[in-house]
Amino acid sequence: MTLFRNAFLIVIVAFFLTGCKKENSSDNKSVDLKNYLTDNASGIKIGGIKIVQINTPKGKFNVWTKRIGNNPKIKLLLLNGGPGATHEYFECMESFLPSEGIEFIYYDQLGTGNSDNPNDPAFWDLSRYVEEVEQVRQALKLDKDNFYLLGHSWGGILAAQYALKYQKNLKGLIISNMMMSAIAYDKYADDVLAKQMDPKVLARIREIEKNKDFENPEYMKLLVPNFYSKHILRLDPNLWPEPVNRSFAKINQSLYVTMQGPSEFGLSGKLEKWDITKELPKITVPTLSIGAQYDTMDPEHMKWIATQVKNGTYLYCEKGSHMSMYDDQETYMKGLIKFLKETSN
Repeated sequence: MTLFRNAFLIVIVAFFLTGCKKENSSDNKSVDLKNYLTDNASGIKIGGIKIVQINTPKGKFNVWTKRIGNNPKIKLLLLNGGPGATHEYFECMESFLPSEGIEFIYYDQLGTGNSDNPNDPAFWDLSRYVEEVEQVRQALKLDKDNFYLLGHSWGGILAAQYALKYQKNLKGLIISNMMMSAIAYDKYADDVLAKQMDPKVLARIREIEKNKDFENPEYMKLLVPNFYSKHILRLDPNLWPEPVNRSFAKINQSLYVTMQGPSEFGLSGKLEKWDITKELPKITVPTLSIGAQYDTMDPEHMKWIATQVKNGTYLYCEKGSHMSMYDDQETYMKGLIKFLKETSN
């Protein structure tokens, strides 16, 4: 999954470029922007923000959500990656979805962003997060007639696992840039990605990892130009979009290391053996799998996912990497909007 670490503070000074041209379609003519933009919340208006209280085995906590727009047929809940990043890198959606009348909901998972952080690794658990998503769904009154779930990277693991248990509540599922097997992901990293790297650079990275010297500044100095700017986000690191830098700078390192492990190549945390490839045929709701040519995830595996679920579609981002909502933005957003609209009737 995406390998987000606090070393992204190196590039926090970058600014988001908003010059991407939005697509105009005939569907836009039917969008009732007055209804879309109307805040129907009772009481004092706070911009669509709703704090959801969740129950956990260790008590009650609050998680933060924010709704953009109104659409009774399409309500898209966004699950960010990391694990441990924040909703903020999804802010690029604001340049595309409102003009199409698509309602979407930001959500910071427990321990991230604007939500409570219990500072206890016992909470960093996939099955617990699945139950958290279900409680958020109930609080936001999302159901099988309107509830779409998009999970990116680690969020893709969470979204798929949620669907296996609660797909009766879903209208559609989007798995963005995440393979359905941590084991297959590790193999792809070793057999394909590592071999694309300068052998001397790779040897030094492996040496640092073998010594568990992950705080060594040299580690990130090697990874940023040789791995991140090739497979995470294919832009000059000094020009990375501001929402991406802002989100990554806030990553919860405890959550990241507990789930992902400290290494930037492969998994060694709780998710190390996660694999649901044999369970994919159980997913029957319309499912969009998004893969990219230069991703940390094998695009052929992402294509394969669409053949394993009962009602799958594949979106290929030819120019993109792991953050293809930025580096192949037109393809990503057009494909996402097309899927949402075609399955919303």
